[in-house]
Amino acid sequence: MKHLLIHILFFTVCFCSALSGQNIILKQTNETGIYKSGDKIRVTLFLHDKTADSVTVKIQRNFSEGSFRYLKYTGDSLEIFNETLKEQSTLVFEVTSKSKSASIGLIVDPEKFKPATKRPVDFEKYWKSQKKILRALPLIVKSVPVKNTAIGYSCVDMEINCTEPKPARGYFAKPRSSKPKSLPIVIYFHAAGVKGDWCRSEPGNAMRYAKMGKGALSFDLNAHGMLNGQPDQYYNHLDSFDLNNYAQKGLENRDEIYFRGIYLRLIRTIDFLTAQPEWDGKRIVVIGESQGGGQSFIAAGLDKRVSAVVATVPAMCDWGGTLVGRKGSWPYPFATKNDKQKMLSVLPYFDAAHVLKGSKATIVVEIGLIDQTCPSSAIYAALNQAKGKKIIFAVPYRGHHLTQADYKEIWEKTVNKPKEEFLCDYLR
Repeated sequence: MKHLLIHILFFTVCFCSALSGQNIILKQTNETGIYKSGDKIRVTLFLHDKTADSVTVKIQRNFSEGSFRYLKYTGDSLEIFNETLKEQSTLVFEVTSKSKSASIGLIVDPEKFKPATKRPVDFEKYWKSQKKILRALPLIVKSVPVKNTAIGYSCVDMEINCTEPKPARGYFAKPRSSKPKSLPIVIYFHAAGVKGDWCRSEPGNAMRYAKMGKGALSFDLNAHGMLNGQPDQYYNHLDSFDLNNYAQKGLENRDEIYFRGIYLRLIRTIDFLTAQPEWDGKRIVVIGESQGGGQSFIAAGLDKRVSAVVATVPAMCDWGGTLVGRKGSWPYPFATKNDKQKMLSVLPYFDAAHVLKGSKATIVVEIGLIDQTCPSSAIYAALNQAKGKKIIFAVPYRGHHLTQADYKEIWEKTVNKPKEEFLCDYLR
């Protein structure tokens, strides 16, 4: 993979043994979890629980149904896998004792994964026409100042009209006295959902990035064009009715698929921000986790002005993986009962594995090698289409959420901190 930089994470058995409370230690031949075809892969485990006399081992290939084995534990290290894989693939190992469980994952030949569906021949034409229609709409912006903003900064509850039924909505913050062409742009996208606090735009998010470096034009964009700052009842009602199961809507129709509206709103937001006199004309950073990470990939693919991406376990990648014996990413459209052929004529226009193609943005991405929601193979299928520099944190012990508490400290130091440092340096 050209210009690929893999941030190697070492977590040796000695280090793991020192982790407070860790009961099951899993070790693989290459502790990064990254292999080439033909490499020997050996996975062993050790239990601190001397009372355990057996363990259950689940081995999952390509995030499909796993095989189970029940093994006798004698108190020494126990080999649970010893094979040579000759083609691109993924493996997830889950070990369960009486009271504990632990998992690690790996991937073979990540640079060889490609989108499972074909990129439409009129892909560029379609999105060019969508942007043309969007940009022909006169810009109408409404804003309400946020009270008690930090001294020297402004923050507003922002609404930007869009061609879709819902406008782009979020919070926009910036330093008050910045010179023209002096500030980068930062856009923060949210994870999937409607009513959770992680789905809603907050002034604090916009202010956080507005204060980074020497200041930034910072926008916290909610995915759905929802009103900001409403009572819980408002979001609960949306979740139960208008936005119930939103990610499965319109999968058979290019004009009705829900993601089209999400993508148009992010384009509209970028257009608004790049029209601000303070923008330096060079830096646009997009940030997000899960659905937000997928949106970050989409932004970098649909707008070549996006210069950097910081994405954590990004969704919406390689939906067609489901069709070729590996799991596609959230929201798994090909696992629905919709017409397969109709979906094949629609989904590739909105799949990050196709949208990201040709992007020259610097991409900083965290990938969980045991992530069942956004599988590593799906993310690599998208990443491999981009042309810019890639800084990849492939994390063998991370699922979609960091649930293995024993690894939280090392993750903070070797993954989260470097991502934050990249962002701070980029915004200086």
